[in-house]
Amino acid sequence: MLAALRVAHRAGLLTHISARAGARRHTGPMSRIDDNHTRPDTGPASPPQIEIDGALVARSLGLEVARFRELMAQRKIAVLCERGTGDDAGLYRATFYYGSKRLRLVVDEQGQIAG
Repeated sequence: MLAALRVAHRAGLLTHISARAGARRHTGPMSRIDDNHTRPDTGPASPPQIEIDGALVARSLGLEVARFRELMAQRKIAVLCERGTGDDAGLYRATFYYGSKRLRLVVDEQGQIAG
C-alpha cells in the first residue's frame, strides 16, 4: 500500500516522516448508521510517525547534513513511503530521490533499518 508522506526536521539529526494512508479498503466489522444502513467501522485513523536518521540519508545521497536539510526544506529531495502489508506489515519502505541519486530504506515503526 502506498502512503503519502510529510517530511519535517526535528532537533538533532532526525528526519521525521509521517505517512498518511490513502483510501483504505474495508475488511473489518461494520457499524450501524440506522436501521437500514451500515458503514465500515474504521475507527480513528492515526498515521504512523517514523523517524529516520537524517545524517544516514544525507551521507548516502553524498550530501552534508546541512545541505540535506536545506534541500529538504526547499522540497528538492522527493520522498516516497510505502507501507508493508501481509508478511511485511509493520515495515515501511522509504525512498529518497535527489537528482539521479536514490536511497531506499526498509525500516520498522521506530525508524530502525530492518534486516
